[in-house]
Amino acid sequence: MATSEFVQRSPAFRPSSPDWEKSPTSSPSRNSRGMVALWMFIDGVTTLLSAMLVAIYEQHQNSMTGARNFWNGAFMHDQSIGIMLAALCGFTVSLIIMSKKMNLYTPMRLSSFLHEQRLSVQACFTSGLLLTGALFLVNAGSISRFIVLMTIGFVTIGLSLRRFVYRMLIYRDFDRGIGTRNVFIVGTGPEANALRNHMESIHHLGYKFKGFIEFPAACPRFSVASNDVVGTLDTLFQHTRKHFVDEVFFTAPCEQRGVVKSVLEQARVYGVDLRVVPDMYDGLAWNSPIEYIGQFPTIPLHRGHVPEIALVLKRFVDIAISSLLLIAISPFLLAIAVAIKLDSHGPVFYYSERIGKKGRVFRCIKFRTMVRDAEKRRADVMHMNERDGVLFKIANDPRITKLGRFLRKYSLDELPQFINVLHGDMSVVGPRPPIASEVREYKLSHLRRLDVTPGITGLWQVQARQDPSFDSYISLDVAYVENWSVWLDIKIILRTIGVVFAGTGS
Repeated sequence: MATSEFVQRSPAFRPSSPDWEKSPTSSPSRNSRGMVALWMFIDGVTTLLSAMLVAIYEQHQNSMTGARNFWNGAFMHDQSIGIMLAALCGFTVSLIIMSKKMNLYTPMRLSSFLHEQRLSVQACFTSGLLLTGALFLVNAGSISRFIVLMTIGFVTIGLSLRRFVYRMLIYRDFDRGIGTRNVFIVGTGPEANALRNHMESIHHLGYKFKGFIEFPAACPRFSVASNDVVGTLDTLFQHTRKHFVDEVFFTAPCEQRGVVKSVLEQARVYGVDLRVVPDMYDGLAWNSPIEYIGQFPTIPLHRGHVPEIALVLKRFVDIAISSLLLIAISPFLLAIAVAIKLDSHGPVFYYSERIGKKGRVFRCIKFRTMVRDAEKRRADVMHMNERDGVLFKIANDPRITKLGRFLRKYSLDELPQFINVLHGDMSVVGPRPPIASEVREYKLSHLRRLDVTPGITGLWQVQARQDPSFDSYISLDVAYVENWSVWLDIKIILRTIGVVFAGTGS
């Protein structure tokens, strides 16, 4: 079960008005400028690297002449370095502008692979034509045409390859349920049904259909199964929390345009993206561009704030820390594995199904610290639970082995979870991943802690690990989600080091 099917199957999520907490009002548009700037920078670096490869090739053809010319301030057939750099900068700026005009910096899932590659080649060739024209106008004809064509070719191959690799990585994550966007469709008419089929048939869009929202005044239901209808407009935003919905598509009839404005205001409050079919706009978004979901035209009315650059940096830090740490302590991990086998019968690792971001179920890896039949004996020790609410923890659990007690004290049993971090199921810092039985007891407000990727360590672990209160556990995790920053992660990691050496685990 790789998606939030667990949440859909759990009847224990009961909407309760007193416990429902609105998310803070979000900004009216997604913070995508940072990501666009990042992709522009990467394109510039790709262009520079391609030009350097061409330069290396040119110098290699005649190493002595090339070295002498470079020392004397000339470059490639006695051309000034200034002229060459100016031409390269002009080509790079032109390429970035053309790429932006062709929407190559929009989310790649909104276009097909072949379409993206065609536009990428077109942008490179168009910029190449402008480059050759500029060189002709400044009388730089002595610059080898072969060098110019080779540079354009290398840039084209480099950009196409970069986009291909990135798309394959995104597709791999989509297949595992990572990075997908959960959606509701308002309406049950033919347009809603067609949009649902379109999303499910085109996997690269990265959308996960979570249900229809019935519209009382809409046209009759069109071939929609009753179990696909999850609620009405009155309970729309309660269900968006319950199903971890990122985006709502509005396909209601034209007569109901006034209702869209009301839903739009609520979407801004709850931080949920909203799109409607073009026939519904009635002046709601005159300046908004049409975005195609596959072949389905939509116009975004609201986009929630997403710190994309910070999230990319967080993922980079996760990969760097987990990779270096696993390599550095691999002999130590092997020693622990051998000690576990010698200490008690059973496997070295313990695999537990945990609930991750947006209710996604994954297998969490830990060193085994309990006897082999610990799960079967859980009911026998339930009366010894020392935690409040749905949490379960026993300091002197009789099921824990002698070695397991030592591993837990210094949190060494959690070291294999860095493998989960590499896979993208977990992060170094974040709320602890709960088990299914805990999540079934959550109220809607508690689901806020599942809006982010779970972590090995977090605010609760370093601040209130011995506090048995469930309310403290939830409030600290929610505080982390709502106040997250890269700097907060760094502070938690530094504090975790002290907690581990203090041996406060249990």
